[in-house]
Amino acid sequence: MTNKEEPKKEVVNANGVPLFKASYNKQDVQLDNEIVYEFGGPIGVCAMMTGFPALMYYFWVSLEYHQGTLYYPESFTKEGLSNFFWNEYYGKIVEGALPNLTAIKIYMGYALFSFILAWIMPGPIVEGLAIPSLKGKKLKYQCNGLSSWYTVLATSAVLHVTGIFRLTQIIDNFGPIMSVAIIWGFTMTTLVCISGYVQGTNHRMSGNFFYDYFMGGPLNPRIGPVDLKMWAEIRLPWVVLFYCSLSCLLKQYELDGQVTAPAVFMVLAHFLYVNACQKGEECIPTSWDIFYEKDGFMLIFWNMAGVPFTYCYASIYLMKYQLTTGTAITHSLPYTAALFTALLLAYWVFDTGNSQKNRFRMEQNGSFFVRKTFPQLPWGHIKNPSYIKTEHGNLLLTSGWWGIVRKPHYTADLIMAISWGLITGFGSFLPYFYFCFFVVVLVHRVTRDMERCAKKYGKDWERYCERVPYIFVPYVF
Repeated sequence: MTNKEEPKKEVVNANGVPLFKASYNKQDVQLDNEIVYEFGGPIGVCAMMTGFPALMYYFWVSLEYHQGTLYYPESFTKEGLSNFFWNEYYGKIVEGALPNLTAIKIYMGYALFSFILAWIMPGPIVEGLAIPSLKGKKLKYQCNGLSSWYTVLATSAVLHVTGIFRLTQIIDNFGPIMSVAIIWGFTMTTLVCISGYVQGTNHRMSGNFFYDYFMGGPLNPRIGPVDLKMWAEIRLPWVVLFYCSLSCLLKQYELDGQVTAPAVFMVLAHFLYVNACQKGEECIPTSWDIFYEKDGFMLIFWNMAGVPFTYCYASIYLMKYQLTTGTAITHSLPYTAALFTALLLAYWVFDTGNSQKNRFRMEQNGSFFVRKTFPQLPWGHIKNPSYIKTEHGNLLLTSGWWGIVRKPHYTADLIMAISWGLITGFGSFLPYFYFCFFVVVLVHRVTRDMERCAKKYGKDWERYCERVPYIFVPYVF
């Protein structure tokens, strides 16, 4: 099925990958301008924009006041529902989650610090893909995430050890910080939306204000050298998530003078994730989110508030359970060892799968370079890869993990996600929320991706599906 018959004038790099220099064609422009209502259209996105923050507060109340148990009205009468909303829901938010000065300093202080680092820190400059709406122009991205990440780690260590800022303050002010993040998510979305109209950079607009506010207007908003979409996707959400888990671990040590394996597990899991984003940042400019997705509520809010303050429920639950019962959650050595092993193996597939795909894409783009960031795992770069060459001109990878299933990185991601829940036991649904939510997100993304690829590649996509018939798990699905 692999087609490696190359035209005589085709430029091939030392790894056997043809250089795909064609900027864009009419089909690219057509697909890039295509407007399709997703998520239920305007009504659906309005429900999501109101429902997401409301659900985040509901889960926060469950963790803060009900030890992770989902709570319900005592009765579904008018009086019961009124008491539930005003006292058990809204009243608890007012009591423990309103923004305060400390929360503003912590969240906005880090947001500003990370933005400054994104502006000034050293790092390689990488070209993105040819953007049809910019007539094939390839934007340049300063990939200084790793130097910024190390600077953040060192700075936070100094602040914590010296007592200037104890990292345990993050979990002590979790509710107010989450509220600041939610407000900032709406604020940044609005500012980016306004900038798109003022600068005339809006693209692929539906004409419905609410839908366009959700999906975004501008494709590549920037302030100086900082691409706001890339900054929001890489520099803030995963770092804040890591520090939420680290804060829980430090709080546990502060209270008991020791830490448990589940708490260590969550810090390791989130460290691996954020470190992977920073060390492989040079692969991000050619990704789907940067190339195609516009910068609106969907990306901004979820990166600013959704990711860091919902994906951390496992860590929060572990800490709240211990504070409430006086006993930390622990498991047998075989169970714990099995989860650590599953996490590390899944991370290996996740890391190398993303590396294989994006480095192959960078080789086609002519922007690939060897970067010795830590850790560099075996099989992260495929030598002499096999592929299917399409009539469109670019290539569909059929080597490495991508020759086994079509979405190996998603499979690994889901295994890591379920391990975050399993390490907490089975006392609450909330540590499993991330996994359940992620399944829905990935099914939607895969469906959309398959439809788009079928349109773009036609019969070549059919050949690819014959060559790699399984999406997530070989011989299963």
